[in-house]
Amino acid sequence: MATEQLDNTATSENNQQKRAGNADGNIAGPGSEAMLPIGGMTCASCVRRVERALQKVEGVQSVGVNLATERATIKYDPSLVTMDRLRTAVESAGYSVPMEEVLLPIEGMTCASCVGRVERSLAKLPGVERVGVNLATEQASVRFNPAMVGNDDFRIAVEKAGYALRASTEQGLATTEGESPVDRDMERRRKEVETLRRKFVTSLAVGVIIMAGMFLPTSWLPWAMQERYLAMFLLATPIQFWAGWTFYKGAWMAARHLTTNMNTLIAVGTSAAYLYSVFITFFPGAVSSAGLVPEAYYDTSTIIIGLILMGRYLEARAKGQTSEAIKKLMGLAPRTARVIRNDEEIDLPIEQVQVDDVIRVRPGDKVPVDGIVVEGRSSVDESMLTGESLPVEKEPGGSVIGATINKTGSFTFRATRVGKDTALAQIVKLVEEAQGSKAPIQRLADQISSYFVPVVLGLAALTFVLWYVVGPEPKFTLSLVSMIAVLIIACPCALGLATPTAIMVGTGKGAEHGVLIRGGEALEGAYKVNAIVLDKTGTLTRGKPAVTDLVATNGIGEQELLRLVASAERGSEHPLGEAIVARAGELGLSLAATDRFQAVAGHGIEATVEGRNLLIGNTRLMAANNIGLDGLSEQGAALAAQGKTPMYVAVDNKAGGLIAVADTLKPESPEAVRELQALGLEVWML
Repeated sequence: MATEQLDNTATSENNQQKRAGNADGNIAGPGSEAMLPIGGMTCASCVRRVERALQKVEGVQSVGVNLATERATIKYDPSLVTMDRLRTAVESAGYSVPMEEVLLPIEGMTCASCVGRVERSLAKLPGVERVGVNLATEQASVRFNPAMVGNDDFRIAVEKAGYALRASTEQGLATTEGESPVDRDMERRRKEVETLRRKFVTSLAVGVIIMAGMFLPTSWLPWAMQERYLAMFLLATPIQFWAGWTFYKGAWMAARHLTTNMNTLIAVGTSAAYLYSVFITFFPGAVSSAGLVPEAYYDTSTIIIGLILMGRYLEARAKGQTSEAIKKLMGLAPRTARVIRNDEEIDLPIEQVQVDDVIRVRPGDKVPVDGIVVEGRSSVDESMLTGESLPVEKEPGGSVIGATINKTGSFTFRATRVGKDTALAQIVKLVEEAQGSKAPIQRLADQISSYFVPVVLGLAALTFVLWYVVGPEPKFTLSLVSMIAVLIIACPCALGLATPTAIMVGTGKGAEHGVLIRGGEALEGAYKVNAIVLDKTGTLTRGKPAVTDLVATNGIGEQELLRLVASAERGSEHPLGEAIVARAGELGLSLAATDRFQAVAGHGIEATVEGRNLLIGNTRLMAANNIGLDGLSEQGAALAAQGKTPMYVAVDNKAGGLIAVADTLKPESPEAVRELQALGLEVWML
């Protein structure tokens, strides 16, 4: 059922429309949806400003900005909206749209008209901002939005123009450019996390030193307090303007557009503490003459910067770790495919496989893309998609899915879906959309936060005035500290950032364990659930078959039957054979050497063990070799009715017995179901 949903034709058409583009630079596709990376957002009020700016663009139908993923999901009319207009709207709000540049080596250009054709073809791609093609160097310089376009799109566009990317360089290009947006995003996040870690560790270390200098007894540090303040000034200044530069930059960008954000609160609060301390350091007499206590607060500004940067470091780590879920899903797909072209088998990067290519899959290989079997028979492990532990038999006309594993025979198939249209790519897309989704409560938080910062600034000013008017001495010092506390503690991002980060982590972890969550709205509504429907295989059961029954006949003992069959199956990669070998190992049976082994696709195996000819498989194998089952068929049917898989065994052309294998229950499943029922939930098995 899941596969049918993922094969949705509309989804495939929508992907093609997004790629198509148009000559005017519009982001292509009727009723299109685009993902736009946003740089510079730090809090929920930033989200609100970006959303308002994009909603003002004519032709934009809806906008959803996610702080955790740092992306905007935009639905728009492509006849009215261009990439340039969206980027301009984001920049006018004080933020940025990160762009990348890459050099593409073009093969086959001979004149200026070739240059024009390549430029026009690349310029039509969604997310491409600028293209410059140089005939002398045979290279195209492309500036693009990495969330909307990548190597595969560049290759297709160049080939449509009648040229090619140089094959010898294309793989190298993929590594330098990052090939997938996930790789590029992870590398960017890794650098961000490393920078934040370095800054917060340095800030806290300096803050501890400054604090020690302020509170250690005079006998330990025999400097005059004025000299201590000067030393603290030298230590605190780099932290204020190096580590804290990100706050000043964010506050300035907001101020330019007559708005405020979290950076404003931190910049104002720490600057107040720092500048007052500087005044104390260099003009202590002026402070004393005004009747104030000349006490510096370098430790306050430094440690506040360190603690807030540590919080951002932890947030950035959480964001980065959830990208691993996407990367693991993408890692299921093989890197290359054995394609048959011009009666010759060649190994090509998976990105170069095209629809209608004929591909050979050997035993043990992963199926590279989705397609239809044209020749050969085999059994394919589809557990990565369906969770079913038993391989599915494939024959001509049967469908195969990318990233599944071929177990036994060899076959060829015709590719029907490649790249972004494969089932695995659609799963990755669903997980990405879920991670970027916005819960209803988050929309409320974003709206509140847009008014929150100005209110906090007003309250901080009011706090200062009230303490200064009615507070105890030293009035100015206590007023300043109280104002700083209000500015720093009243951060509008607790809900605004925690909610999208929680959605990212939750959906990412779920995907790692095979659980796909539709998005934030589904998570938020989960408390209303009153019934749970569980799949059996891999959920309630182990997802791995085990021997459950042994039936021996014609004078053969059960353990002897198991030993002979396990000896024959020892080299098998089939899960049923592996289960039999595992059971023989548990009983300590000594296995014999196999003199002859042959797999019969769709039927079973033939083998010779210790001079005895064995047939192991289904009733069709027995019938094909004229083996009478001597009443075993009725027992096999009864076992099959219990959900078990019976395998019949013939020894020297006579029925020897049968072995039943089934996916057994996990030990913890009964307790888990009881706990769910204790919560008042109905539990069903599908």
